Amino acid sequence: MRSQRDQDSRAFYDLSALVLSLLRSPPMPISLPDHFPDSPMMRSRSPSMAHISPSGFASLLLGISVALMLCGSVTFFIGFLLLPWVLALIVVLYVAGIVSAISMAGRSILSYVLTPPPSFSSRKDISDVEVLSRANEKLLDEKRNREAAAW
Repeated sequence: MRSQRDQDSRAFYDLSALVLSLLRSPPMPISLPDHFPDSPMMRSRSPSMAHISPSGFASLLLGISVALMLCGSVTFFIGFLLLPWVLALIVVLYVAGIVSAISMAGRSILSYVLTPPPSFSSRKDISDVEVLSRANEKLLDEKRNREAAAW
């Protein structure tokens, strides 16, 4: 089990090193049979750059595309697994909003129904209301008189 994990790790490390070396250096021209090793194009290349064959380059691109496909597949799978949880959370929050709205409406209806109306059973309460309404009428009359005098 450990040797398999080490082998996978080594393969991933080699692939990463190859990709990074390609990103660091410009792409090399592919040698064709009509180019000779002593041509000026071959002499201008630095000796530190390794020669990569067309099949090696194709393998590199294939490896990169497979890695990207696997990462995309894993991302899709994670999203596919999380989608029901997200939908369930949306439904729960929606139901909580509906319950809250019904609760507030029910509370306002019950408080209106259960609260007794103000009683004017005593004569004193009625006289206080009459006194206040007469005082209010008197203030309004004074205000109208001042406005009429200002004109």
